[in-house]
Amino acid sequence: MGKGVIDPWSADLPEDYKKIVKGFGLDSFDVKGFPNPNLLMRRGFVFAGRGLKQISYCLNQKKPFYSLTGIMPTADKIHFGTKSVIDMISYFQKHGADTYVLIADLEAAATRKVDLKESRKRALKIHIPCYIALGLDAKKTKFYFQSENNDVTNLAFQLSNKASLNEYRAIYGKAEPSRIMASVLQVADILHPQLKKKMPGVIPVGIDQDPHIRLSRDIAKRSGFVLPGSINFKFLPSLSGNIKMSKSEGNSLYLLDNDEEIRKKVSRALTGGQKTAQEQKEKGGNPEKDMLFELFRQHLIKDDKELKQREEDYKKGKILDSENKEFATKLLVKFMRDFRKKFEKAKKQTAKLFKE
Repeated sequence: MGKGVIDPWSADLPEDYKKIVKGFGLDSFDVKGFPNPNLLMRRGFVFAGRGLKQISYCLNQKKPFYSLTGIMPTADKIHFGTKSVIDMISYFQKHGADTYVLIADLEAAATRKVDLKESRKRALKIHIPCYIALGLDAKKTKFYFQSENNDVTNLAFQLSNKASLNEYRAIYGKAEPSRIMASVLQVADILHPQLKKKMPGVIPVGIDQDPHIRLSRDIAKRSGFVLPGSINFKFLPSLSGNIKMSKSEGNSLYLLDNDEEIRKKVSRALTGGQKTAQEQKEKGGNPEKDMLFELFRQHLIKDDKELKQREEDYKKGKILDSENKEFATKLLVKFMRDFRKKFEKAKKQTAKLFKE
């Protein structure tokens, strides 16, 4: 289904999303069921999920539901692909979802060996402000640390006997103690909003996180919870195009990159052009193989007509790679400058939310 393993700990890019939908038993995404679809939805980057009819019903009938995502505070940088997650969470928040963001400090300690103190420092300094700056309403979002939420840790212990070791292996492949503990904790995170009121939930995730959703739904079924749903979006590739954008890959864009870092990274990006400018003018380029067009489609060009025109001009050789890179740099620099202003404001909001 991909170049390697697709699980919560892999960096591989899937090769065929249609095969994944069938192979994983996912529901195909139908944009018609979602009111005022956002850019990722209407351009096909949201492609599947679980329990989508239930979420569509809640959205259209204005019934109670919740949305949840997490922060893994293992690095002091956040890659640009994270914006996809927050775009989806923001969409559901604007449509009435109770919104939760967990800081997975216990999971970071168990699987990445990052202690709780360091996790807290990174989350408060970088991660939470970035999430707010990307569009979350801080006043309407419930942020919490796993290590400080007794409801989550208590629920994790209660749910730990609801799945067998063989079932775990069938879902995740490996059954290492640290990963088992982290996964059960993920289930508790996903289900704990229902401790106050039983209602549907939706978790926006890349397909690599689907094992957590499968385990959560299996355990929810045996424990009297409403089955949580998920919505899957395609990964934003790294600028080199070979793996998904991540915190550790040298060709990834980061949310606080400065102008010079952006220019250098864009200049090295994989393009869909020809070997020479003359050849590209004659034969045109292939936007489907161009990583800058991935950025345009998913995040940087909001107007559908503008995007389509740029793709057509690139195919006809009217736009050269050098011009495309210059345009991408311009858009990214503008985005990052605006983002940094929002980030500074969000740091003050974070300080109020978590008074030390």
